[in-house]
Amino acid sequence: MFPSFCEFFAPILYLWIMPKTRTIYVCQQCGTTAPKWSGQCASCGEWNTMVEELEVTGKKSTTATLSIRNLERPQKLSEIETGKMQRFSTSNLELDRVLGGGFVPGSIVLLGGEPGIGKSTLALQVALNIQNKLVLYISGEESLEQIKLRSTRLAGHNDSCLFLCETLLENILVQMDQVKPEVLVIDSIQTVNTELIESSAGSVSQIRECTAGIMKKAKGMGVPVILIGHINKEGSIAGPKVLEHVVDTVLQFEGDRNYMYRILRSSKNRFGSTSEMGIYEMRHDGLRQVENPSELLIGTEHQGLSGTAVAAAIEGVRPFLIEVQALVSSAAYGNPQRSATGFDLRRLNMLLAVLEKRAGFKLIVKDVFLNIAGGIRVIDPASDLAVIVAILSSNFDHPVPFPVCFAGEVGLTGEVRPVSRLEQRIGEAEKLGFREIYIPFANKGLDAKHYKIKVTPVKNVPDMLRKLFGNQA
Repeated sequence: MFPSFCEFFAPILYLWIMPKTRTIYVCQQCGTTAPKWSGQCASCGEWNTMVEELEVTGKKSTTATLSIRNLERPQKLSEIETGKMQRFSTSNLELDRVLGGGFVPGSIVLLGGEPGIGKSTLALQVALNIQNKLVLYISGEESLEQIKLRSTRLAGHNDSCLFLCETLLENILVQMDQVKPEVLVIDSIQTVNTELIESSAGSVSQIRECTAGIMKKAKGMGVPVILIGHINKEGSIAGPKVLEHVVDTVLQFEGDRNYMYRILRSSKNRFGSTSEMGIYEMRHDGLRQVENPSELLIGTEHQGLSGTAVAAAIEGVRPFLIEVQALVSSAAYGNPQRSATGFDLRRLNMLLAVLEKRAGFKLIVKDVFLNIAGGIRVIDPASDLAVIVAILSSNFDHPVPFPVCFAGEVGLTGEVRPVSRLEQRIGEAEKLGFREIYIPFANKGLDAKHYKIKVTPVKNVPDMLRKLFGNQA
């Protein structure tokens, strides 16, 4: 007996429509896929980043249907209601400042940093200090007992904060439906995996799918989420670059572990400025917020010593004073060294070239070492004037009078260029007891009579050196 038509074609049809798996190789740096393994990624050029993964493919239907019931009508801006998107405080003033005023419901915040810098400590302190909000803290790296020991060290307690150890995405989404949290913390996104993808946790595909699943659920429920992310050896967030594109805010927690200070910066923020900075002090009982960093970043033990100057800098809207230290010595081996800690080395080389070309100081045969006290990294160009003063003070071995600070950007022609928010810089110096501040002459419209501090305008670098060091310049 011959088989019937259905019996003959049924196995063939099943093999045609059934899901198929194939082996691909995915770059863990950029997410590029390749059919075979190679030592170097052809897209980003990184070595030894291709990892084997299984991809499930299947025959999709060629007929697309559209549900009219789920089709939304386009709206005008005047018709959109924003009452449910009101910010609320994190009970952490430094974090509120960097976020732009607090959490926005439904926002995804990605917190990255080096191992041991304090990411989990900051997230746990925020979870334990949020008031009148139900918080769900999901950990994939620590057990509940370990979290309890760390919370005891932090001296934090909050009955509205629930803890869970889970790494499966499907279980996390079920818990969100059951608990209905108002704030969600996941530590870390690299430990979360889904059963829909045949690859290990932390791979590019796992991170991409898990982040998309959490984001879709959080946006629908209006729950702000803190995702803690690992970083790679280059210092960027581990995983695909699309991870930083889909989240709303990217925070970098940085600082030298040999110092006590930690800096929280924002590299992306859809709901606020990216120029704000939060400062913390790492202590045995957790992170302490530094509300007035100027008093901590200025040392008084160096009074009377050469090579130090105080710069009036601004990060975001916050003014603070920092101590710039420099050491100039004769090159011991004939090849002068240039080293900078907390300051851009290329900008230091530019300022040294300006001193040699425009002011006539021969520093090409000398070693120059520059350090920003406290482990702080300064990106404000208004600190150029203090850097030049500290270098020349060490070169002359002549100390700068302590109650004097500087604010000004130095151009390639040696002129002192105007800076922004000069009134705030002068007010901060006056509040801390400084008697004199050197500012750019080009800042027009400043009435120095309103300040008790002496304001000395300078046009260029030689003009400043004559007023500060006199005949020694």
